[in-house]
Amino acid sequence: MFRNGLEPWHLLVVLAVIILLFGSKKLPEMARGLGKSMRILKAETKAMREDDSTGTDGTAKSTAAEQRPAVESVNVTKAEDAVKNNTTA
Repeated sequence: MFRNGLEPWHLLVVLAVIILLFGSKKLPEMARGLGKSMRILKAETKAMREDDSTGTDGTAKSTAAEQRPAVESVNVTKAEDAVKNNTTA
């Protein structure tokens, strides 16, 4: 059924529909925005990789225990404890 699923004329039809929907004036703006987004994403992923591979002093991390937690721990009290503390104070 889909033996020759994507042929060149399919791409031409899709391109024509996109031009009709968005107009030829909007397409360069959209491409520019997409390019900026891709550059930002690439820079952020590179920074994350460098963060994971080096410590704060620039040396390579050796154990998982040295890694900082993703979320800071928060002291959470139960609603019942909060009520008890407010009534006794």
